[in-house]
Amino acid sequence: MSLNRNFWLFAIGRFISQLGWAVQDVALPLYVLDQTHSGSMMTAFILAEMIPVLIIMPFAGVVGDRYNRKHLMVGFDLARGALLFGVIAFDLLGIYQLLVVQVIMASMGAFFSAGTGAMFPDLVEPDELEKANSTVSSFTILARLVGPALGGFIYAVGGIRLAILINAVSFFGSGLFEMLIKYEWRTKELESFSQVIEDLKEGIGFLRSNRYLSTLMFFALFMIALGQPFGAVIMPYSYREVLKFSSYQFGLLESAFMGGALIGNGLIAIKFGKRAGRYLFHTLLLDGVMILAFTWAISPFSGLGRNGAFFFLAGINILWGSIEAFIDVPLNSKIQRAIPSELRGRVMSAMAVLMHLSSPLGLIAVGPLLDRFPAWEVTVVIWAGMAAVVAYFWARHREVLLKEQKYGESEGVT
Repeated sequence: MSLNRNFWLFAIGRFISQLGWAVQDVALPLYVLDQTHSGSMMTAFILAEMIPVLIIMPFAGVVGDRYNRKHLMVGFDLARGALLFGVIAFDLLGIYQLLVVQVIMASMGAFFSAGTGAMFPDLVEPDELEKANSTVSSFTILARLVGPALGGFIYAVGGIRLAILINAVSFFGSGLFEMLIKYEWRTKELESFSQVIEDLKEGIGFLRSNRYLSTLMFFALFMIALGQPFGAVIMPYSYREVLKFSSYQFGLLESAFMGGALIGNGLIAIKFGKRAGRYLFHTLLLDGVMILAFTWAISPFSGLGRNGAFFFLAGINILWGSIEAFIDVPLNSKIQRAIPSELRGRVMSAMAVLMHLSSPLGLIAVGPLLDRFPAWEVTVVIWAGMAAVVAYFWARHREVLLKEQKYGESEGVT
């Protein structure tokens, strides 16, 4: 069965907003580093995005299950676009002003994600989720393939102001496509705060009672706690402060990674489908090899020089992106299939909260460490932690992690 019109409207809308977001996502860390030259300040911006989500996400999940998910998606896209237009109109471009904007954007993004995350699996048949997820990921990656290189160029030409303006326009474009989606959801309005608590308990209870989901979740918690600071802080810090790459080179390296991810998602959509999940531990092993290659390239032992390091890392990033696709898409599809639609917002929000709780632990440590120790030494420590987590889950839980399970088949593993 081919993917339907609603799915394509969703995918195209997300592509437009992701393209704009990718431009700003490259420009903002460049702007912060150019203004402060501080790994700690970069960490502050990451935390300003994560902490509001941590607080709001449980309530956003309840809202996503009770109110019209399409209206949430469209409304918060338009609201974020309006906010960014306001940032430009009122010249709110100071470091601490942008920190406040980051907090507000993250808060609105929590409600947006609760609606879209719960709605997306309803737009396709359950057996099409790998194809749908890899297709949406391919659109996102295509945006982030073009966006970073474009973002580096836009930042060099027009600074942070032009990057934010482009992102604002993209949110409005996304909202227009999302308005055309046909989606029915019976609104169950909240009558009291006690209903919020009851809904949260129901979502958390479902998650705790399902061994399959809880195992997937705890694996993700450990990997995110270690992987988030690596991708969000160490890589951009190493490119800009250690290797002294230009903003354009910085963007090209991001694009190389996304190009590899596009290849990986294409392979899943066209050839592997549900079989991609069988190779989880193979791809995790290769992921560790890529981290070691990155560590060597940024260390004083490589002898590559700036140009040599750039081309080496570009090649590594293409391979790395392909590998990451074979980790992310199967795990997302497994989780989506195992949760009933009427609980999906609450359960996925509970998982998101736990994941956001784990992320700051690594981020809080990494920023100050980068200010005191070489980036390659910090990377070695993170690699060792990730290796220990993978080894533990391979020894104790590999059968559960490799299993395919739909909602309604969970009784045997609870």
